[in-house]
Amino acid sequence: MTTVAEARPAVRDSRRLSRPVAFAAIAAIFVTFAAASAAPSPLYVVYQHLWGFSATTLTVIFAVYVVGLIGALLTLGALSDHVGRRPVLAAAIALEVTSLALFLTAGDVTVLLVARLLQGIATGAALTTLGAALVDLNPPHAPGRAGLINGIAPVAGLAVGALGCGALVQFAPEPTHLVWALLLAGMVLAGIVVARIPETSARRPGAVASLSPKLGVPSRLRADLLALAPIIVASWAIGGLYLSLGPSVAAGVFGLTNHLVGGFVVTLLCGTGALTSYAMRKLPTPRVLTLAGAFLTLGSVISVGGLEWNSVAAAAAGTVISGIGFGASALASFGTLAVLAAPHERGELFAVALVIAYTAFSLPAVVAGFATTSFGLHPTALVYGIVVAALGAIALGAQRLRTR
Repeated sequence: MTTVAEARPAVRDSRRLSRPVAFAAIAAIFVTFAAASAAPSPLYVVYQHLWGFSATTLTVIFAVYVVGLIGALLTLGALSDHVGRRPVLAAAIALEVTSLALFLTAGDVTVLLVARLLQGIATGAALTTLGAALVDLNPPHAPGRAGLINGIAPVAGLAVGALGCGALVQFAPEPTHLVWALLLAGMVLAGIVVARIPETSARRPGAVASLSPKLGVPSRLRADLLALAPIIVASWAIGGLYLSLGPSVAAGVFGLTNHLVGGFVVTLLCGTGALTSYAMRKLPTPRVLTLAGAFLTLGSVISVGGLEWNSVAAAAAGTVISGIGFGASALASFGTLAVLAAPHERGELFAVALVIAYTAFSLPAVVAGFATTSFGLHPTALVYGIVVAALGAIALGAQRLRTR
């Protein structure tokens, strides 16, 4: 005979989403966070026109987001391994909602800076937890699916966010308000979904100690992560170039002032990357890593040529080729980590990988922003492209040595 106490867990479980539905929901939330992080890119030019700030101020706005994000990765990356995935996701969504509300009401640079800082913290807390949750919920019949989604989701989100925001800024009313209202609604929905997903990580002691800033990688995984570091750095450095300076280069160098085109510049790189990740999902990882290094190098060289010759076609072709390398890198690097990590290592390991990625994403872009003020947009973009090409070549060489 079943007692009331025994029946309660069944009732509670029935309110939770099934694991396949939860997996899809986590992937959608992952894309939403990445889209929100890319949304400001087409808007930077608009804010700059409205409030009359310099390229240096724009760089500070970009940098403060990354400071918040990397700070969250360093302190909160392993927290979900101790307290569970759902509490950390709920807190990250609440903070993201706060930042989006500030974006919606922003009337000056100060509010924009605060909103971007909070968004960086929320995104950093969410990305590692979402990545770990995907691996926890990975279907047994498709062992590589979580790694695939971990590679595709952030890149696809960047593409969707940049293009969607560019379209709204160009064609919809209230360009500095509507996009934030839509993202705010999406995040509220994400919060409702998180309340219904099953918890996938058991609580264990050490939560407070895990908040101490550190980058810890289990000794058995250090060689693998070190081998992946060059390609992660190369691919995310080019992502930083496009998200920070891409729309400005389109407008200032090529005279393409349409905001949709500014968003499309980012989407051309990231959308190609997302499609590439899916198309290459069945190829051997060493081959994907080699292709990533080759395409990143070639694409950067062609993009630099497009800048030098003032050729939109060459720059676009270089962007597509670089996007192939970007997507291949995301697939192979994060897919490899997803397979290698044990359940209690996933949050912290993804945090370390994302710190490497976003440091490469941000530091060159910040330097480029300050350089733009001193030396101009065109020469800065040229030098940045050459550096990324060199990083791609180093990554390609490192992968060939590892394969041998």
